[in-house]
Amino acid sequence: MESGDRAPLWVTLLGGFRLTAGDDRVAVSGGAERLLAFVALCSHAVSRNLLAGTLWPDAPERRACASLRSALARMNGVKQRILHVGTTEIGLSPGVGVDFHDARALARRILDPALPAGEGDLSAKTVSLLSNRLLPGWYDDWVLVEAEEWHQLRLHALETLTSGFIAAGRFADAVAAASVAARAEPLRESACAALIRAHLAEGNQVEALRHFERYERHLHTELGLHPTPRLCELVSGLRPAARR
Repeated sequence: MESGDRAPLWVTLLGGFRLTAGDDRVAVSGGAERLLAFVALCSHAVSRNLLAGTLWPDAPERRACASLRSALARMNGVKQRILHVGTTEIGLSPGVGVDFHDARALARRILDPALPAGEGDLSAKTVSLLSNRLLPGWYDDWVLVEAEEWHQLRLHALETLTSGFIAAGRFADAVAAASVAARAEPLRESACAALIRAHLAEGNQVEALRHFERYERHLHTELGLHPTPRLCELVSGLRPAARR
């Protein structure tokens, strides 16, 4: 087993920030967390001025740069392993892993029609990975922009994954994937449709109809809207004519 000072470093951004070295969690200060999270979100080195201005937007430039130097100093020994600190730019050191990059690449691969989903992608692990939000509870502008893009990407991927599971006859996994999307965005019709299709593929007509009617009530209560004809068509044969 690798020692802590040699174990590979891993930055987790999905579901909350964590820095680990092998199986051990590495403690960093709040300012260092934000610095590492920003650098980890980027796929390339970023300028010191951009880092300072983004992380301390309300401070004068000189003070923001001083705060950046202070955050770097508080990282002590881990800084040399996780960051490449240049005179004008800062980036992650080679070999440092970031879960968000892997998850985003996975979601894009699932959505690419030219790349059929492999067996490794059609898995409960994939559903679990796509279930996580990006840095929940962080409200910095630079986080919110990335978080919304990830939110939409993962929902589309979960819906596509549901279709893949249905085609493979893995109906329980299809229901699980669609349920994650539906819980993440309860008023999203495409997520509702994915879950209804998964229930129908499994032969659970009652579950399909129950979810449709729950969605129908929620949509009307929240927005005063009705489901589209396309969604209604999915359950048209399951309801008495007087209720259609």
